[in-house]
Amino acid sequence: MTQIQDWMQAVVRKDTMELDRFCEALKDGDLSVVESVFTSWLERTVSIRDTAVRKDLKENFYHGFLLGILRYQTEWNVFSNLESGEGYTDIMIEILPEKIGIVIKMKYAEKGKLEEACQAAIEQIEEKDYAARLSEEGMETILSYGIACFRKQCRTVLKKEK
Repeated sequence: MTQIQDWMQAVVRKDTMELDRFCEALKDGDLSVVESVFTSWLERTVSIRDTAVRKDLKENFYHGFLLGILRYQTEWNVFSNLESGEGYTDIMIEILPEKIGIVIKMKYAEKGKLEEACQAAIEQIEEKDYAARLSEEGMETILSYGIACFRKQCRTVLKKEK
């Protein structure tokens, strides 16, 4: 996953306006922008052969891809596989000055069932209480994203707390 992150940082940093737009949309809960920009990056940079791995590793590919993008935001605390609640979040973000916390659960959408995978991600966030750490850290707004990917497609669902 580290190779994917490093590569993504190099590729996406060439387009800082799009990165800023994506990060702002993620922070603001603007699903249409998050989804369209992420899908655009997938379409421009990923080959479906990149995800031609065992089923259990497909999710890791997209996780690393998104993590590489998010590392651009140097003012955000971005964590991968951090313990929170009853398990480990895929990605957790703390935007300290604004007291905004973000939990992201990535899913690979088997057979292209993006909506189902998004809902499963949100349910997992809730069942495992992945936002617990953000609440404990004093985040006043918590955004929980279920992000599903299938080949070069992306779908997002958002649950906002507080």
